Amino acid sequence: MYVPFWVWALTIVGLLAVLALDLAIVGRRPHEVGVREAARWVGVYVGLAALFAVGLFLVAGRDPATAFVAGYVTEYSLSVDNLFVFLLIMSAFAVPKVHQHRVLLFGILIALVLRGAFILAGAAVIERFSWVLYLFGAFLVLTAVKVVLGGDEEEFEENALLRLVRRVVPVTDDYVGTRSVVRRRDARGRLRLTATPMLMVMIAIGMTDLLFALDSIPAIFGLTTDPYIVFTANMFALMGLRQLYFLLGGLLDKLVYLSYGLGVILAFIGVKLVLEALHANTLPFVNGGEPVAVPTIGIELSLGVIVGVLLLTTVASLVKVRFFPAAPAAGHGEDDPETAATGADRAPGT
Repeated sequence: MYVPFWVWALTIVGLLAVLALDLAIVGRRPHEVGVREAARWVGVYVGLAALFAVGLFLVAGRDPATAFVAGYVTEYSLSVDNLFVFLLIMSAFAVPKVHQHRVLLFGILIALVLRGAFILAGAAVIERFSWVLYLFGAFLVLTAVKVVLGGDEEEFEENALLRLVRRVVPVTDDYVGTRSVVRRRDARGRLRLTATPMLMVMIAIGMTDLLFALDSIPAIFGLTTDPYIVFTANMFALMGLRQLYFLLGGLLDKLVYLSYGLGVILAFIGVKLVLEALHANTLPFVNGGEPVAVPTIGIELSLGVIVGVLLLTTVASLVKVRFFPAAPAAGHGEDDPETAATGADRAPGT
């Protein structure tokens, strides 16, 4: 689908305007986000995505609109898995609940910029080297196996960027309101810029989400290689992610089959990618460099499988928890998310 520059520009300006409004509301009165408020905001962002899909259908037709919906649902569902790690990060840095919404907003702003660059680079690579779809497909299948087997269970550890920031800039032991950088005197009495745990946790959220993009972006490229649709689906999913964090914070431990559902979705899209790579094959050592006559999976079927797996996973999880309350959450440990979110027993920055 050809998208002129002015449409790209208008889309980006519109997304930034929505985020600026959200930031103004959050910055005006920092507060602990309740379930009702989170539900309203989730409804707003899902509604905006739905309106965008309708507009895409009216302007570009059925296929781009269906691809956007499938990509959005996939990215949003895969993002739910991010929330478990966000809980660990909030706990590790002992983020006060009143500031958690602001932390998530700025952390996701970082992720939006980095993902945008990642998407443009990925689209350029796929356009030039179609065989990379083989790699994406194999990677998604391997990731699916890891997710199902619980290979994503781990505690939060600071990455190289956070350690570098600590070496270059001193970090306070306490939070200073919502400020990420303050001026404090060092041992020699000189005023120096000093980071607060607020800056560190924002970087941690942004970098963590970028790591999750390593499987979610190849997944959406398995549904469509149109960079505009890939970009907008990712942006809409990320913008509504932090409200989902507060809405599902007390429910994450009930989604006991979430990992299995996400694994099935990743494996399905991985197989779809491999089939499409075979269908457009150019590798000389595969069928003599000629395309292989294999069936491909349409976007409507993909959307049906994704939605069906998510519904089945959710219903099965709720039934399991309702009738077998002692069952642990699959692939995510047995910690209580509400306790993890407070981080009351942790020291900032530890």
